[in-house]
Amino acid sequence: MAQTDERLREKLVEYIEDAHAMERGVEQMLKSMIASTRDPEMKSMLEHHLEETREQQQRLKHRLEAVGKGTSSLKDVGAAAAALPKGLFDQVRGDKPGRNARDGYATEHLEIAAYELLERVARSAGDEATASVARENRREEEEMARKIEGAWDRIAELTLVEEGVR
Repeated sequence: MAQTDERLREKLVEYIEDAHAMERGVEQMLKSMIASTRDPEMKSMLEHHLEETREQQQRLKHRLEAVGKGTSSLKDVGAAAAALPKGLFDQVRGDKPGRNARDGYATEHLEIAAYELLERVARSAGDEATASVARENRREEEEMARKIEGAWDRIAELTLVEEGVR
């Protein structure tokens, strides 16, 4: 049984590290999206979510420390490196409102899924504090996804204006 408990703890730590690295990559993506967004309302929404993302990273960092681990530099660097091409591409591509919203919406759902899984693994490991962090972070991701959902008409209009269609 002890070996099973240790493997469960290792899996939990892995998922916390993955979530932390994911949020590091999202932070880079949001910075790029903010830099390429001209609409003040959209920019404000992204800036607010950037702050939430940083808070999520801190919560996850505290959970890693609580289980006797630090953040995974290798995973964090990998996540940041994965976000870099998107950031560079965002600066030169057209159709920024639509593509930023599409990419953001997809990313929110990836984060929601990651936190759903983290919560369940944490509960299996008897780590209610990590399960609570996963629920809190997931609620913020769900809220951001709803904000994007509520803005699709505005996003489409901004895209068409930017592209000179209207």
